[in-house]
Amino acid sequence: MGVGSAGPNPASPIPASPIPASPIPASPIPAGSDETFTASRWTKGNLWFPTRIVVSPLRVSRVKRRLFGSNEESISISQVASVKISTGIFWSDILIESTGGTDPITSHGHRKADAVRIRDLVEGFQAARR
Repeated sequence: MGVGSAGPNPASPIPASPIPASPIPASPIPAGSDETFTASRWTKGNLWFPTRIVVSPLRVSRVKRRLFGSNEESISISQVASVKISTGIFWSDILIESTGGTDPITSHGHRKADAVRIRDLVEGFQAARR
């Protein structure tokens, strides 16, 4: 009344074929390495819907939610010209300028450590693309 085996199963030959090489080279940056930085609710304009900066290997985005919908600005990592950080007593302002002459991404009310991390991520992703 148990499950029994009828004996050893003859070995089925599995062809040992090499794994085909992927046409896309392996990236040193993991695909899911997006990091999100949220501004403090204690700063101007961030009480109900705080601004978020999302840094990914492909782009830097500023997402500002509203009651109905959201506003999103993004700059490709390869188009980022500079990241400027202005620190105050408690919070930092971030200005991300592009090489294309478009309006820069600005955000205020971030922690100092987050602002430095955003700059380091952008510089790291730019260096990895070269």
